[in-house]
Order: sequence, then structure tokens, then C-alpha cells
Amino acid sequence: MKGTILLVEDDFALAMGTEYALRAEGYEVVHAGSLEKAREVLASEVDLILLDVMLPDGTGFDFCREIRNRNKQVPIIFLTAVGEEANIVQGLELGADDYVTKPYRVKELLSRIAANIRRTRYSGGQTAPDVFCFGFHQFFIKEFRLFYQNQPVECTPSELRLLKELVQNEGLVLTRSQLMERLYDTEENFIDDNTLSVYMKRLRNRLSEDAGFIETVRGVGYRFKKVGKTGHAE
Repeated sequence: MKGTILLVEDDFALAMGTEYALRAEGYEVVHAGSLEKAREVLASEVDLILLDVMLPDGTGFDFCREIRNRNKQVPIIFLTAVGEEANIVQGLELGADDYVTKPYRVKELLSRIAANIRRTRYSGGQTAPDVFCFGFHQFFIKEFRLFYQNQPVECTPSELRLLKELVQNEGLVLTRSQLMERLYDTEENFIDDNTLSVYMKRLRNRLSEDAGFIETVRGVGYRFKKVGKTGHAE
């Protein structure tokens, strides 16, 4: 079994279809149609939560806040309607890890779930890779060095810190606010919105033809596309 997923969704038909797809992929699924039921389920350990925004007895935002206030680090993926950028940003800044928009493609949902569970297991003590390969580039994370076809690429420490945040959250959306909170300049001051835009533009220029791995999520932030077995974006 790949893991246990708590699916919090009050649309029964959508929940049943999602549960079927997840079980077919090897996941155990527990469905909750309300926050009350979800709280009962969360008394046991789960590996990931799929969370709808609007529920009969509250909002997914309320539940997300509760979980993070209890210092639970279980990954949370919001299920949102298309075009709800404000809701997406709010959810991510409350501590959610990712989101998918309805109606979602099963392949995309499964990819996001796998990425989140993998990242959590690395942070929980499993060893993350020291070298991250994508396209024609190799990023030596611990050494803080970037190579293009085995040739070193000149980068500033700030650009490499930005790349590190992106690749260590591969496949996940990071809001601009989250990135600004995690990055700092040469004098160790946190950066502002304009500085982030400059760093992002420079980093994309450094990556040349592999710049497409960094996806701009309009109105939200950025995502480093998941890298497939061949080294290309999925």
C-alpha cells in the first residue's frame, strides 16, 4: 500500500470517483463528507489530506488552520474550483502544500499526491538526493553548484537559494509570499516582491532551454515541474 489518504469532499459522486482512482493506484482511502467526520478520522495517522474548500459544517480553510495549529505536518492538497486564485493563495498561506482545480485530471492528481508524500518522507528522515538532474542541468544541492552538460554555471548565492526552494518542492506550488519569506539577500535581509522578480528572471536566463521547468502559476506563484525518468518535464 502506498499510503492512507483522507478525502474530505461533500460531493458524493466526485468523492466516489476519486476514491476509485486512488484505490486503483494502491492507496487506502478514507472518505469524510464533513469536517466533523474528518476530525474523527484524523485521530488516526494518515499520509495525506485531499481537502475541499466549501463543506456543510465549515470551510477547508478552518480545517487546515486547525491542523497546522496542532503542529501536524501531514501534507494537505486543496480541491478548488477553476479561477479561484484568491482561495488558492489563502489556502497555501494557511499551510496547505498544494492544490488541484476541479474538474481535475486523474493523472495530475496522482502526480501531485506522489510528490507531496515523497517530500514529506524525505523531511521525516529518509535521504533526499544530493544531485537533482533536470533537462541538461545537474544541481548539486549540498555543494550549492549548478552544471550545464557537466560545465559549471555562474550563479549568485541568491539565485541558487531560489533554485533550491523550487527543486526541493518539485511539482508543488510556492506562492510569492512563501518564497519571499524563505529567501534573503547578501546582507541577510528578506527580499521584497520586486527583488524576487529579478532573481526569478536571472535564474531563468541561467537555465536557458531548461527555464521551462519553472512554471508561473498566474496570480499565485511558481511551480518547478515534476521531472520524469528521462529528465524531461512530465
